Amino acid sequence: MADKKLMKGNEALAEGALRAGCRFFAGYPITPQNEVPEYMSWRLPQVGGAFVQAESEVSAINMIYGAAATGVRCMTSSSSPGISLKQEGISYCAGADLPLLIGNVMRGGPGLGNIAGAQGDYWQATRGGGHGDYRVFVMAPNGVNEMANFPNKCFEVAYKYRIPSMILADGIIGQMMEPVEFNTPEVDTKSLKEPDWALGISKGRGKRIVKSYDLREGYLEKMVLARVERYKQIEQNEVLYEERQLEDADIAIVAYGTSARVASAAIKIAREKGVRAGLFRPITLWPFPKVRLAELSKRVKKFVAVEMSLGQLVEDVQLSINGKAEVYLHAKPGASVITAEEVAKTLEKIAKKEAKEYAAVK
Repeated sequence: MADKKLMKGNEALAEGALRAGCRFFAGYPITPQNEVPEYMSWRLPQVGGAFVQAESEVSAINMIYGAAATGVRCMTSSSSPGISLKQEGISYCAGADLPLLIGNVMRGGPGLGNIAGAQGDYWQATRGGGHGDYRVFVMAPNGVNEMANFPNKCFEVAYKYRIPSMILADGIIGQMMEPVEFNTPEVDTKSLKEPDWALGISKGRGKRIVKSYDLREGYLEKMVLARVERYKQIEQNEVLYEERQLEDADIAIVAYGTSARVASAAIKIAREKGVRAGLFRPITLWPFPKVRLAELSKRVKKFVAVEMSLGQLVEDVQLSINGKAEVYLHAKPGASVITAEEVAKTLEKIAKKEAKEYAAVK
């Protein structure tokens, strides 16, 4: 029987990573994710791992590059502006095809912003964030239990396809406390085989070198195109989403993280007032579940992106639906929490065709 305990979101993320085999962590303090490195600082030595508080976010991600290159399961975490500082290093990790885990517990922005929960890093996460043609596998938890269990999936995908992975949460989920049940067995790191690409020396192959470039004519293009083929496999095999009350829905909310929790409550209020609404929650933000959304648009003709950002998620909704249904946007940027009552009112206006101010850009 799985063990249950009351945990804070950030601590659940850290413990989940440890249970998934993480044995090296490098990071730098920033609110609202500080509980992640704090937890790692005492738990990693207990399981035979190593913790480093780096002198900066830039140093931390480059330490992760080095650790990942040896094949060790490793992780870093930060919040919004800290992730921005890591972007060059993340691009290098992607270019070197290194599997690793990044935790981003989002705060308000742009710039320094504030320390409240927000969702303004969606574009940064789903478009790669740094320079060059690359992707990051991104999962978006909507509660503490998923914070605890998503690291296992992220490491699984990261090593299967040799890609950096990210858990994109917000400050609210990072700071809240909920019951946690770890749904997967703890990884026995002693049973993990050393990857055949990791730094070292192989019999018959000589030195194994990890690098993000090839200066020979045409070889970088070959590296990028080979990576794209793996990305296509991820899009085919690793898409995750959740649907609630969409069977009879006239309006579908698309939301992730805290916004999805708010949306669930808004649907209940709306249905009590005769508005048939449902929820589509993308669990993987990249790859985005665009195929399923396109299928839904054959029946559901009104979609509402609900997000704690200016209008970022809504673009993927529009691209997925491709003009087959109406798309609306309920956005609240600047680290302000959306309320269920606000969203329910938007749903009512859309149902009554009185929602011009919520129409997304066509």
